[in-house]
Amino acid sequence: MEQKELIPHLFRTEYRKIIAVLCKLFGIEHIEIAEDIVSDTFLAASELWGLKGLPENPTAWLYTVSKNKTKDYLKRNALFVQKISPAVKYTSVKSEELEIDLSVKNINDSQLAMMFAVCHPCISTESQIALSLNLLCGFGVDEIANAFLTNKEVIYKRINRAKEKLQIEKVKIEQPALTEINDRLATVLTTLYLLFNEGYYSASQDEIIRKDLCIEAMRLTLLLQENDNTNTPEVNALLALICFHSSRFDARTNDKGEMILYDDQDTNLWNDELINKGAYYLKESSKAEELSKYHYEAAIAYWHTNKNDTKEKWETILQLYNRLLQIEYSPVTALNRTYALAKANGKEAAIVEAEKLALSDNHLYHSLLGNLYTDINDEKAVEHYQQSFKLSKSSIDKTTIAKYINKLQTHKN
Repeated sequence: MEQKELIPHLFRTEYRKIIAVLCKLFGIEHIEIAEDIVSDTFLAASELWGLKGLPENPTAWLYTVSKNKTKDYLKRNALFVQKISPAVKYTSVKSEELEIDLSVKNINDSQLAMMFAVCHPCISTESQIALSLNLLCGFGVDEIANAFLTNKEVIYKRINRAKEKLQIEKVKIEQPALTEINDRLATVLTTLYLLFNEGYYSASQDEIIRKDLCIEAMRLTLLLQENDNTNTPEVNALLALICFHSSRFDARTNDKGEMILYDDQDTNLWNDELINKGAYYLKESSKAEELSKYHYEAAIAYWHTNKNDTKEKWETILQLYNRLLQIEYSPVTALNRTYALAKANGKEAAIVEAEKLALSDNHLYHSLLGNLYTDINDEKAVEHYQQSFKLSKSSIDKTTIAKYINKLQTHKN
């Protein structure tokens, strides 16, 4: 990998790890100092590597330099040392002797601690996701703004207010106690679920799938699954759901980035390894005393990886949707159910149920009705597709919808 590609890659993979360790060391009130130290490390890398070439082990170089910069900072800032001394047990210890542990275990422990701190209920869900993307995933403000179709000033303020709130509440970055895990795990899972969903069906104008968001959601959920205290049935169910959905990534879009509907996907492009992993985590999740929404969604996603288009498959999916809606109603879930209903009981039955939802401001609602009315009432199908085109914010979506409209109008003529 060339230097111009390597540094952004390492920034994505290593920045978040060093940040987590330093934030755990310094405390939530000194996040900015940790960010400055790590940013300076990457700035030094871009300057020195350009002059002297790549070091033998770039990752080890980053870790060593960040450790040295941290010790230098502590040496120069006696007041800061006094403030954080209870946290780092820094009394008579010299800065050069201070252990800054960047082992795999401590990085994972620090990221887990950071995850529970960031998902503290004192800040909003939107702020939790933005801060998670920033601190846990290494996303910049511009990237986060692009992902959520807003301007960077909004994201910048959201992140800063969240940090301030965590500081005011004196939230600690530490291994959560069992009571905190029980109280806060649902919030953590919601954040990871929303993070994955944003990637799986991106709001970006230029991308249908943001694989980088999906990968980060999978990585962070895996951290939970690999920790004995957070390895719960719900965590396994969410991980199974992520694996099943991710297994069909390559089949969901064409080479132009346009969406390919489920019925038209090339099943040979489905990732069997991810499907098998999903099946493993789904089995692990079955130890639950009570099934969560993640269990039902994972089961639905599992059946979607079944390549046989049978009536049993779609009737099973339909029943799973019915149970999911009973425990947590969502208009989007109800909309997705109508597709399964069409496959199990026919388009006419699905149209009746879909129109009851009356999601007139949702472009996916009109897109689904366009699909359902095709070959039944093509004129209505065009009307719904045209409305979907108007409501969609994605240029790629608009291109795909325009093709359906053109096909129907061509067929009519």
